[in-house]
Amino acid sequence: MGLIVKDILKSRGISIKDFAALLGINRVNLSNQLSGNPTLETLEKWAAALNVTVPDLFDKKITAINCPKCGEEIRLSIDEKS
Repeated sequence: MGLIVKDILKSRGISIKDFAALLGINRVNLSNQLSGNPTLETLEKWAAALNVTVPDLFDKKITAINCPKCGEEIRLSIDEKS
């Protein structure tokens, strides 16, 4: 999916265990969410906890993803702020 949450955590010296505690969930659940297909609500919680925007949680090099339901390619357009 192109999430860089683990990279953000690593750069800030935050462990998965500590981030899970901050979110009020257990480490296993967080690891499963990070490896899976998190909901927008989950992404918003992560972004708020990390004080970033939801788009900041994604690798900017990704230009398209596939819909998990139908498999159709979805082109991404992320506006860069000056």
